[in-house]
Amino acid sequence: MASNIAKLKAVDTAKPSGPTRRPNAKEASLRAPASVSSTQRIVASITTAIAERKLRPGTKLSEQKIADLFKVSRTLVRQALNQLSRDQLVVLEPSRGAFVSMPSVDEAREVFEVRRVLEADMTRKLCPMVTDAQIAELRAHLRAEKEALFNPNVTGRTQLLADFHVVLSMMLGNTVLTKMLSELLTRSSLIALMYQSTLSAIESQEEHVAIVNAFEARDVKTAVRLTIEHLDHLETTLRLDPFAPDLSQVLRV
Repeated sequence: MASNIAKLKAVDTAKPSGPTRRPNAKEASLRAPASVSSTQRIVASITTAIAERKLRPGTKLSEQKIADLFKVSRTLVRQALNQLSRDQLVVLEPSRGAFVSMPSVDEAREVFEVRRVLEADMTRKLCPMVTDAQIAELRAHLRAEKEALFNPNVTGRTQLLADFHVVLSMMLGNTVLTKMLSELLTRSSLIALMYQSTLSAIESQEEHVAIVNAFEARDVKTAVRLTIEHLDHLETTLRLDPFAPDLSQVLRV
């Protein structure tokens, strides 16, 4: 899968320290070079909307409505939907149209399994080589997360908490890893919309703080352990075990 958010994101750790986040659809369009086609702008916009949890799983994507919004032909929209289908973010159903994907329980478990492998290795490599400037950048991101906790904009808060993981991959300077992680985070957003129970954003932010503390101490073992525990905690907030309710209990007959 090719992550279009990652393609539009500038991977440049030499910039001044500050909180990093994925661009929203409007920003991505403004920053994209002229060579980026209308098809890619549509793909980037839909991908961003999914990542920001504005498009729910199962949402129908009308070709005509999208064509009208972007002032393009339905042919270009169809090309974009085909690409999103290859990226597994959209499902194309004959005679019915395009729909935002609905990840299965098995896929949800697989996504977190892959994230644990990738992020543990990423942490293991980055922790001993992280610079003071990068620690300062992470601290700035943590401050932005904390401020967002008390903001009614849940989407912005969720995005910042997810982007913490992308920021770390960008610091490692591995663009392939950044692309893969961005893809997995987009899938995680879909999964969260379907299966997530009430998640304590405060707890998640505090776990990020503990991870950065371990980075600052260059404590590789602790940083890796905290990263895995954080992902384990995120997975446990998902309701992945379907059950048949007892009707007498549910209906109080």
